[in-house]
Order: sequence, then structure tokens, then C-alpha cells
Amino acid sequence: MSDPQTTTEIEAAVFRRFVAHLQAHPEAQNIDLMILADFCRNCLGKWYRAEAEARGLPLSDEAARERIYGVPYAEWKASQPDATPAQLEAFAARQAARKARG
Repeated sequence: MSDPQTTTEIEAAVFRRFVAHLQAHPEAQNIDLMILADFCRNCLGKWYRAEAEARGLPLSDEAARERIYGVPYAEWKASQPDATPAQLEAFAARQAARKARG
């Protein structure tokens, strides 16, 4: 495709677009992402923190989450509705299926 530096730049740009898209769509709740794709914004924050730390850059979970959410996590969480019974049921089914697969 391209040289490693260009590939890294493209991947970084895609990541920034993805995060911006998630920030622009708070109606896509974390539980919905977990049901559909088995990851959420918190997962991205954890992955971000882990990669920073792997490069010797200490980063708290809170700082990493703010990078993903675009606002402090507590502020974003306060703006979100509680999960519905249907969402909780779908999430439990997803977790059970995942556990059954091993």
C-alpha cells in the first residue's frame, strides 16, 4: 500500500475521524456498541492508555477517556439515559454467547 510512515499517518487520521464521529453521536450508547461490536468508548480509552504507557507515557484512565469522549467522562455519563431493560437483556445475551464460545 504505502511506506510505514504514510500507513501510520493514515491510520492515525482514521482513528481521529472515528473518535470525532463517536463524539458527534452520543445517542449511540456504549451499551449499544457493546451489544453490536463487543467494544465501547471505555474500551477505546483503555486501549489508548495502554498504548501510551507502552511508549513510556503515563496516562490515567480518566485522561484517556476524556480524549475519547471529548469531555470529562462524568460529564458525558451524566448526559446519558440509563440502559433500557431491552438493552440490558441484549447485552446479557451477548455476554452469554461470548462465554459459550470460550
